[in-house]
Amino acid sequence: MKNVYSVGQINRYIKNMFAGDFLLKRVYVKGEVSNCKYHMSGHIYFSLKDETGSIACVMFAGNRTGLAFRMQDGQSVVALGSICVYERDGKYQLYAQEIILDGAGLLYERFEALKRELGEMGMFAPEYKRPIPAYARKIGIVTAPTGAAIRDIQNIAARRNPYVQLILYPALVQGQEAAPSIVRGIETLDRCGVDVIIVGRGGGSIEDLWAFNEESVAYAIFRCRTPVISAVGHETDFTIADYVADLRAPTPSAAAELAVADVRALLEQIERGRLQLDRRMGDVLAAARLRAEHLQGKLGFLSPQNQIREQRQLLIEKEERLQHRMSGILDDRKHRMLLCIERLKGLSPLHKLEQGYSYVTDAAGSAVTSTARVSAGDALEIYVTDGVIRARVTGTGTAPMYEKYGRGRNDSEVSTDG
Repeated sequence: MKNVYSVGQINRYIKNMFAGDFLLKRVYVKGEVSNCKYHMSGHIYFSLKDETGSIACVMFAGNRTGLAFRMQDGQSVVALGSICVYERDGKYQLYAQEIILDGAGLLYERFEALKRELGEMGMFAPEYKRPIPAYARKIGIVTAPTGAAIRDIQNIAARRNPYVQLILYPALVQGQEAAPSIVRGIETLDRCGVDVIIVGRGGGSIEDLWAFNEESVAYAIFRCRTPVISAVGHETDFTIADYVADLRAPTPSAAAELAVADVRALLEQIERGRLQLDRRMGDVLAAARLRAEHLQGKLGFLSPQNQIREQRQLLIEKEERLQHRMSGILDDRKHRMLLCIERLKGLSPLHKLEQGYSYVTDAAGSAVTSTARVSAGDALEIYVTDGVIRARVTGTGTAPMYEKYGRGRNDSEVSTDG
């Protein structure tokens, strides 16, 4: 028998046929999810079906990072991947790399392509982002005039700062004419000299939000000289406008919170600053007052009047000490003088005379202290306390003069002349 092939050869041949088909290397397949199973390994096994048939699919764990939702049976999705043959079972299947919910497949592909292109051009670079004014007075808004977005912005602006001016450019935010309308709104408000521009709308599907993914809108935001806040859809919705804008807000309400300063918070901050300034001024004044009092006391101490008063007091104290010392010295001198007086009294002849003694002199006035100095007939003068007795010597002897003590007899004889 000729041309007999094994099962593996046939399966490999068919696999090579699939691998050689360029169309099957990158294909979008739309269908309803069925038999969806999450394997413990992280792989997802499921089938896509429609009214004409079904195809087996698998998404390996390494590709699940781009899956933004949990797959369930009955969902209508678009899967991007390649179709190849699994040799062991001889079945072909779709190896999914990306899965998105139905209706957004082609638009999502366009979104990713434009995002890559603009990113490579540097339009998302942070150095091009301008700061949002902290206290904007004029705010431009590009959105639908009847949508919920403008009402939310008006309510929040009135609550946070009723003095801010809102300038609305009524633009189309959905449909074929939406992108040119949004571009005209951005350019018009940029010429009006507003402080910040809010560009956005409420939530919706990717088709509803597609105007904000257009390249013309991205270029208008990038060329705008006024800072732009993008507020498109809900928090989970991302558009090209969000990446190009100077600031992305998850919702229009959040954009109003970011653009409009809260007057109450500002007033509270001013009040806190005033109180803090008062406290600091009070501390500074108290310190200055204390220093002034210290300097005043020091000046008073060093003033000429105080110096004179201090010197006067010092002189008074010195005078008192001098007087005290002089009194002590005088008292000491008086005491010593009294002692000397007493000593002199003991040596004074007059004092001796008062005690019963007498002083005898010869005619020449010399003191007679011995019998050898006189002879009979010499004139003598005898001094006593109340006068002088003149006498003449009649004789001398060696006997003691004081007979009353019983020491002998005095043989001398003295006569007075009257």
